[in-house]
Amino acid sequence: MNAVYPLFSSSKGNAIYVGNKDRGVLIDAGVSYKRLSVAMARCGLCFENLKAVFITHVHTDHVKGIPMLVKKHALPVYAREKTLNLLSEKGIIGPACNTFEVGSCAVEIFGMKITAFDTPHDTIGSCGYRIDFEDGRSCAVCTDLGHITPEVDSALMGADTVLIEANYDDEMIHSGPYPLSLIRRICSENGHLSNHDSAAQILRLVENGTKNIILGHLSQENNSPPIAEHTISKKLSAYEKGRDYMLTVAAVETFGDMVVV
Repeated sequence: MNAVYPLFSSSKGNAIYVGNKDRGVLIDAGVSYKRLSVAMARCGLCFENLKAVFITHVHTDHVKGIPMLVKKHALPVYAREKTLNLLSEKGIIGPACNTFEVGSCAVEIFGMKITAFDTPHDTIGSCGYRIDFEDGRSCAVCTDLGHITPEVDSALMGADTVLIEANYDDEMIHSGPYPLSLIRRICSENGHLSNHDSAAQILRLVENGTKNIILGHLSQENNSPPIAEHTISKKLSAYEKGRDYMLTVAAVETFGDMVVV
């Protein structure tokens, strides 16, 4: 049984395990190794069954735990070429680390086909991932993007389960404590997805057969699970929650939750 385990999801740290308890991959490791270990154990997962780490981009909340994780378990690291170069330049990965560039073709790992797709974010090499399993089921992880491009839309379409960013509420961010320069960056075409923009894409996904939606990377300052859920549910008013689709919000730190693909 394959599932998505959102171990950490917020602007302060992100890590997602995809697969089953016999084999899986980690998408990002943006928290300390100690915290990651606790979260994995809470979900009944162990590092021995972790086959690789896939990185979306180089921001700290996505790569903080990489150095210790790679050191302790000699895991291969996959990412876009530009991301791998930046990881090396910043000393996050060393020469001894096994690295693999993710290009336009799917990477096959233990029955999983993992395909990267570019995401418009304020760093080079930023991407999301779609995972297709041997049983025909599929999921996708898509956070840290300022808008939905045709490439993103195509990659997400038809996936059974999608973890998608709903980073901020428009009213909260514009009435909150952030300086105008930071607000403009977050709300830009290369920033983050608002609840409203996420809802529009989720509607397209549900219309085309996606059953499980996980809202991820919520800002703890500019959003809340009830507000995000309300915005998405309102957009999906023509569909019945629990019958036509399932909607969950990834916790800041897992309680042992998973969503079966």
